[in-house]
Amino acid sequence: MLALFETLFDIIRLRKGPDAIPHSTVLLLIVFALWLFAGIVVTVTTPEFDLADFVVGTFAGLAGLACYVAIIVLFGRSRRLLQATIAVLGCGALLSLVSIAGSVFLTPFLSANLTNVIVTLILLWSVPVEGHIISRTIERHWYLGVAIAMAVFILQWVLYKQINPTAT
Repeated sequence: MLALFETLFDIIRLRKGPDAIPHSTVLLLIVFALWLFAGIVVTVTTPEFDLADFVVGTFAGLAGLACYVAIIVLFGRSRRLLQATIAVLGCGALLSLVSIAGSVFLTPFLSANLTNVIVTLILLWSVPVEGHIISRTIERHWYLGVAIAMAVFILQWVLYKQINPTAT
């Protein structure tokens, strides 16, 4: 399990790609559970969030994942789909948990605004990370992967806002 976390952190740092992850359905289930756990932790530790935010956020996340699946299949790289899915979910979960840890540990030392900026930057790092994962999976330039990740991020945000317009 430690090797999985090390690999996911290497992917987050853009040092490895999804090809470094074993092709395993069991690993996908473990990472999916970790992704759901991270979503629950975010929901529980954020005062203005509620169960509806968790459900809508999970739906938006799965919609984004479906976009990545479609792109990978359209580029003819279906054999890499499992590894890319594990990488996207795993890196997303770890970035969410790191942002919560950052919020908890930085709040006593920094202002709330500065802490929110740092946490937001950690979460926004998911765009280049997912772009890196997609570009390595479809064997295209990193800029194309980031453009795809930005489009998916915007789609998720719009979807989230359409379903839950009162969310902040």
